[in-house]
This record gives sequence, structure tokens and C-alpha cells, in this order.
Amino acid sequence: MKIDQSIYYFFLFWYACGVVLLSFDILPPALEWANVVFLIAAGLIGGIYFVRSYGTSKGLSISAIIVFFSIFAEHLGVEYGILFGDYYYTQDFGPKLIGVPIAIGFAWLMVIASSHALAKVIAYKKNVLIYVLTGSLLAVLMDLIIDPVAYEVKEYWVWQAESFYYNIPFSNFAGWFIVAFILHAFIYFLVHSEMNKSGIWHSRMVLVFILMQAMFILLALISKLWLAVTATLVLTAAALAVYYYSLKRFTHD
Repeated sequence: MKIDQSIYYFFLFWYACGVVLLSFDILPPALEWANVVFLIAAGLIGGIYFVRSYGTSKGLSISAIIVFFSIFAEHLGVEYGILFGDYYYTQDFGPKLIGVPIAIGFAWLMVIASSHALAKVIAYKKNVLIYVLTGSLLAVLMDLIIDPVAYEVKEYWVWQAESFYYNIPFSNFAGWFIVAFILHAFIYFLVHSEMNKSGIWHSRMVLVFILMQAMFILLALISKLWLAVTATLVLTAAALAVYYYSLKRFTHD
């Protein structure tokens, strides 16, 4: 079995374990490192998707840029409150680079890869702005449910602000949009002539998007975060409906 297949199936296995352990809140302290493994595995899936879609050279370049640029952006947030607002990590997410867990860079790789997979279909044969805006909004949609769960339920990081949306500052979502906008623009100008490609790894990346949304919605539902659950469910359903409607044209042209 190829290494990329093994990583994919490992991710699915780790995901299933994580859903059970986190849903029933039975993850023992000795297994907190499992979060790091999960984030890295999810990021590797994103990297494999880029490599399989656009070739080794471009795929690795895209993946490296996403990881290091996102770590730099998170560094600005942690150290100076720029982009995302004032916050700090309470969880040990493993080795750090410039004060930011490297695993967070891999998490961003998963987010950008999965939002790209949907956006390139939704924006098929449209201009670059439509693609970049769609990809950026899909990334923010993922954070709409990730942050309430990570902050309110799991306390992986702490915001030093107040807002109506679980005290997560608006600047955080604006920062997500800006970072995603820059990264999606970079991807477009690097591989726009090849963005009509699909295949099994494209389908797998869309599945990763669905699985991640489902897991965090479930965790939010268990913790009665009704606003996050409702907003994310409605918007995710709408995004997937547009995606699958657009997929017919994407695959038949």
C-alpha cells in the first residue's frame, strides 16, 4: 500500500477514535499528544492532495508556503495581537516555531486544502476574485465552529476579549479571512491552469471538510453551543449544496 494511502486510512482511524474520546470527554491527560498527531495527519492529507493534484514540485511548494506563512501569521497574533486578536495557547501542541506550535501550521494546511477543493469547483470558469473569496469564506466557515469548541469546550487557547459570539473577537475571523485570502490567491496564480483536475484525492479532501465540520458541530451540540451549531449547520449545508450543484458542470465539461 502506498504511503499516501496509509496516511489517509490512518487519519480516518485517528478521526474515529478522536470523535469517541472527545465526545464522551474521556481523553486521558496521558494521551493529550493525540491532538498533535491528529492535526499533523490532517495537514499531511492536505499536502498529499496538493501533490496528487498539481505535481510534486508545486504541491510541496504550496504546502510549505501554507505551513510557514500561517505559522508566521499566528506568531503575529500570539506575540502582538495582530490579525487574530489577543490570545494564547493553553494546550501543549508539541514543538514550536517562533512561539507557534508547528501542528497549527499543519491544521492550516488542512483548512486551506479542503476549502480549495470546494472553492475551485464552486468558482469553476469564474474569475480569480470569485475563487479567492469563496475559498476564504469557506475557511472562515470552518473557523466559525472550530474556535467556539476549541475555546469554550476544550480550552485549547484563551481569548483576551469579549464579543457576542462566545467572546471570540471579530478580528479573529477577519484575520482568518485575510490569511486565507492571501494563501488562496497564491494557489490560484501558481496552478490556475490546472484547477480543472479532480480525482480520488479531490473527493477525499472534500470528505475531510465534511468530517471536520461534522466533528466540531457534534462537539458543539453536546456542549449546547446553539448559536455555533445553528450558524455552522445552515452555512455548511448551503456551501455543500452549491458545491454539489457546481460539481455536475465541473466534471462534465
